[in-house]
Amino acid sequence: MGVGPTWLAHALYSVALIAGGWDATIDTWENIKEKKLDIHFLMLAVAVGAVCIGAWSEAVLLLFLFSSSGAMEDYAMDRTQREVGSLLKTAPKQATLAMPDGSERLVKIEEIGIGDRVRVKPGEAFAADGVVVKGKSAADESAITGEARPVEKQTGDQIFSGTINLWGAIDFEVARLPSESTLQKIIRLIQTAQKLRAPSERFTDKFGGGYTLAVLGVCAAMFLVWWQGFHISPFTSVEGSRSAFYRAMTLLVVMSPCALVLSIPSAILAAIAWGAKHGVLFRGGAAIEKLAQIKVVALDKTGTLTTGELDVVGHESYPPGREQQVLELAYALEVNSQHPLARAIVRHAKANGVKELDTDDFQSLTGQGVRGTVGGAQCLLGRRELLESGPLSEWAKSLPPAPPEVSEVWVLGKDVVGRILLRDQIRAESREVLAKLKAAGIRTVMLTGDRRHAAESVAKELGLDEVRSGLTPEGKVEAIQSFRAGGKKVAMVGDGVNDAPCLAAADVSVAMGARGSDAALEQAEVILMHDRIENFLAALRLSLRARAIIRQNLAISLGVVVLMAIASIFGIVPLAVGVAAHEGSTVIVCLNSLRLLFGSNTAAGPKT
Repeated sequence: MGVGPTWLAHALYSVALIAGGWDATIDTWENIKEKKLDIHFLMLAVAVGAVCIGAWSEAVLLLFLFSSSGAMEDYAMDRTQREVGSLLKTAPKQATLAMPDGSERLVKIEEIGIGDRVRVKPGEAFAADGVVVKGKSAADESAITGEARPVEKQTGDQIFSGTINLWGAIDFEVARLPSESTLQKIIRLIQTAQKLRAPSERFTDKFGGGYTLAVLGVCAAMFLVWWQGFHISPFTSVEGSRSAFYRAMTLLVVMSPCALVLSIPSAILAAIAWGAKHGVLFRGGAAIEKLAQIKVVALDKTGTLTTGELDVVGHESYPPGREQQVLELAYALEVNSQHPLARAIVRHAKANGVKELDTDDFQSLTGQGVRGTVGGAQCLLGRRELLESGPLSEWAKSLPPAPPEVSEVWVLGKDVVGRILLRDQIRAESREVLAKLKAAGIRTVMLTGDRRHAAESVAKELGLDEVRSGLTPEGKVEAIQSFRAGGKKVAMVGDGVNDAPCLAAADVSVAMGARGSDAALEQAEVILMHDRIENFLAALRLSLRARAIIRQNLAISLGVVVLMAIASIFGIVPLAVGVAAHEGSTVIVCLNSLRLLFGSNTAAGPKT
C-alpha cells in the first residue's frame, strides 16, 4: 500500500525521472539533429513507455541505473585519463635561468630558448631537454621512461623535461624548446593514441547505429506478434500476464548495447594508460590488438640485443708486461674525444684509476685515428692500418687478428706497442627476454648487418632460434616478408632510425631508445622507453591481457543480451530485472577493464 496521495508519488517520480534522464535527453537531442540514434534514445524511449503503462518505479529504476552506469563509465575513463594526466603535472611551469654575470632570473617556461643555461635545484623538475654543463646529481626519470631507479647525472649527460632533480644543483644547456621536449612529444603521442581506433573498436562504432534501428524494429515486430498473434492485451496488464507493450519495453532494455559498445574502448584506453606509466607507449589500439597475435619476433643486434655502447674487454702490449702503459697512453689520447671508442676507453681508464697524462700537439687523423705528444714522445692511436702503413708494417702483419666479435684500437708509443680490445656488450636482460618469448611459443630471429661470426657469437650466447647476418636494409625487409608470406605475424624490434624500412614492413613495429629519438616516435607503433628490452615482455603481456579482457567483456555483454532477450520474449522477466541485468553488465564491463590499470603487468613474461 502506498503512503501519501498519488499525486505526490507521481511528482517525486517526475523529479527523479528528470534528474536521471537530463543528460541522456541532451545527448539524444544532439544526435537527432545529426540524424543519428543511439542507446540514450533507447533508454528514454523505454522510460517514457514505462510511464505510459503506469510502471513509474521501473522507469525511475531504469534511468537511475543508466545514470549510475554512465557515472561508472566516466569514472573508468577518468581513472585512465588520470594515469596519463600525471605526466602533464610533471611538466614545470617556470625555470631559473643562470645569467652570464652569475645572477639568476625566474622566467616562464615559454621564454626559454635553445642554448640558454638553466639552473635546477634539488627537488625541482627539469624544464626542457638538454645537456648538463655543471654539477652532479641524479634524476628520477620514472615519469618518462618507467625506470624506477635514480639515474646519475654529471657533465655531458642528457637530461629530459619533466624528470626530477633529486639531490644536487645542476646547470644544463637547453637543447630543445620545451614545446618540443621528449615529455611533450610523449604526451602528444598518448593523446593521439587514445583517439586512434582499434579495428574491432571501429567495427562496434559502425555497428552501433544499425543495431539501434534493428532493435527498434524487432521490438515493434514483437509487440505486434504478442498482440495479434498471441492475443495479449496491447497496453493493459491483466493478472498473471504482462501487456504486449510492457514486454516490448523490457525487450528494448535488454537488447540495448551499452555494455557491448564499452567492451573494447574501455580496455584499450586502460591498456594505453598503463603502458604510458610504465615505459611502454602504444600508438593506438591497433598496436595493442596486433601485438597479441605475433608468432615471430625479429630483432636488430646493435642497440637492441646489445647496448650499442662499447666496453673494454682487454688490453695487450708488445712486448708483454707493459699493459698499464698502453692503457695510460690510450687514455691520454682519447680523454677529450666523444667517439664511441674513446668514451669506452676513458670510462674503463677512470674505473681502474689510471692516471691522466698531459697531451700536446693533439691531431685527428680522419678515418685513421689520432696522434699527440705524451711525455715528450709522439704517440699514435687508431686502426691497424696505422701500423701496417708505417715503419712497423712487416712486423704488424704478423700480429694476431682480433676475434670477429671484438673491435681493436692500436696504440704506438716511444718504446711500446699495444692494443685495446672492445666489444659491444650484450644487454643483461636479453637472454631472459628471449627465453621467455621462446617459452611462449614465439620464434626469435636476429636480423643484422654485422659479420657472420660476430652475429653467430651473440646468437649462440643468447639462444636465438635463428640468425641472419650481413643483411642490407633491403635484406631485412625481405626476411620479414618471407615470415609473413608463411602466414606468421611478425614484430620487428629495432632502434627506430636505422631499421626504418624493416619496421615499416613488420606487422608490429617496436622501437628501442625512444627517449631522444624523433624517428622512433614517428615510425614505431610500440615504443620501449629507456632502452629496456624487457619492456617488450611487458608490452606483450599487456596486449595479451587486454585481448583476454576484451573477449571477457564481449562475452559478458553479448551473453547478457542474448539470455535476457530470450527470457523477455517468453515473458519470464519483469522490466525491473531487465533493467538491472542490462545496467549491471555495463558496470561489470567497466570494472573489468579497470583491472588493466591495477593488475600486475610486470615484465615477468607473457602469459598466454
